Parts: sequence; structure tokens; C-alpha cells
Amino acid sequence: MTASSMNEPACALCAATGGALVFQAEKFRVIRAQEAGFPAFYRVVWTAHVAEFSSLDLNDRALCMAAVCAVEQVLREQLQPTKINLAALGNVVPHLHWHVIARFGWDSHFPAPVWGSPQRPVDGAAVVALAARLDEVDDAIARALSA
Repeated sequence: MTASSMNEPACALCAATGGALVFQAEKFRVIRAQEAGFPAFYRVVWTAHVAEFSSLDLNDRALCMAAVCAVEQVLREQLQPTKINLAALGNVVPHLHWHVIARFGWDSHFPAPVWGSPQRPVDGAAVVALAARLDEVDDAIARALSA
């Protein structure tokens, strides 16, 4: 079975969008995830149900990484985060997707991973202020990926 012919209805990323849809292409989509305390948490989700990056051919690997880089670049330009975190774990949902997360010194877990232990209470005002900017960020991501 080829990667393009695979689809798993039991897979959360095959069955649903997985968040607010920012951009849709034939082979991938970009969503803004709904992660409490981390409003600038995006995912690049490969359309075909494959678990590992190495399952893609060279052209698809390049396309996938170009999308990840485009999202990262827009987040850097628009939000000036302290750091961008990239991750492709797939331990819970074995469907290829990259996390692209803008991190800030004020976030509850920084410098630890978003999946780690909190380092401080959530700064609700900072989260709300950042979330208010994300429609513009989403539009910039869509423009970058359409170019």
C-alpha cells in the first residue's frame, strides 16, 4: 500500500481536521491547535496516513519541510517569539504531523517543553493578547504557503 492510498478512519488526524484550518493543500494542511495556554501552537499535518517522515519520498519530504519552515518563518516575523519549537513525535497519534510552536519567556512551561511540567502559572493576559493576533498570523501563513 502506498502512502497516498492509506487512510485510517480510526485515526484522529484522518477523521477530523484536528484544529482550526489555516491552509489546505493536496498533500498537507496547516492547523492552529487548541492547546490551552499555548495559542500559537500550529501543526503541519500530512494528508496521507503515514507514521514516519522517512515513509515519504524525497520530493514529499522536501515539500513537508518547506511547509514547516514557512510556518516557522511567519511565526518568527509576526510574533517575535523567544524560541520556536519543532517536534514530530507521533507517539499518541501515529500520523505524520509536525508541531510548530511559538514559545515565549512568559509562557507557563518555558523553557521546558509544552508537554513538561509548568514552570510558572499561566499568564492569562499574555495568552489573550497573543490569541488576539492570530487571525492575522493565520492569514500570513496561508499567503506564505500559497506563494
